[in-house]
Amino acid sequence: MPLVTYRSVDGNLRPRRTKLDVPGWAGEPDPRANGSREYPWHCIPFSEAARAGFELCYPYPDELRVTTRDGLLRLEGEFGPDDVRRPPFRAFGKEYYTYQSLIDLKVDPGLAVKTEPHPRFFTDRTGTVPIAVPAVIRHWWPMIAFLVFKSPLEGQTHVFRQGEPFIHITIVQADEKFDLAEMPEEEAAERELQGLRIHASRRTLSADTEWTSASDTVFDGTYRRLSGAARSAKQS
Repeated sequence: MPLVTYRSVDGNLRPRRTKLDVPGWAGEPDPRANGSREYPWHCIPFSEAARAGFELCYPYPDELRVTTRDGLLRLEGEFGPDDVRRPPFRAFGKEYYTYQSLIDLKVDPGLAVKTEPHPRFFTDRTGTVPIAVPAVIRHWWPMIAFLVFKSPLEGQTHVFRQGEPFIHITIVQADEKFDLAEMPEEEAAERELQGLRIHASRRTLSADTEWTSASDTVFDGTYRRLSGAARSAKQS
């Protein structure tokens, strides 16, 4: 298992494995049952994507509000007399702003650190979650000097609150090159056959797992059960 080590100038800024907050941004603890509302944590691909990385949480006690008014980016909050506690955020051009995080994340050669929006951005309905700009930082860079965020639209406000995650980080292969090619006819036919077999067996695979949400959307545990079977086969 690859090891990620870190050092942080701010003792309160410590990475942690991404948590699906339930109740919270990942939804409410409603069971997969008829009449329940569907929530992000119900979705295995989304949950696995969220748990595949780690997160940074805002370390400062003073709330920071980033807003755009009259075309100007404003960084606002109550930071004490003469802004003595103002966190190290600043405008970066007209459409972005940065956070001088001063955290160093070290990975093995061949790997890289990738920043991206936190999963809670995709579940948010208020428009207040910060939008981290994706970036790949190579293993030889000894300090992530600043993290970049997209500025809010006119009249919108991004809010940073102590303890709330604001960026998601995954570890990727730095120089992996992928070629794209159309499947050979035989391979495509095999994939099609596999899909037909799953479809034909869906009633068996999803037995006792089908439910209809409050929005009349039908869900079942086919993917969840196949995922579990694939993991078991890999471990055996």
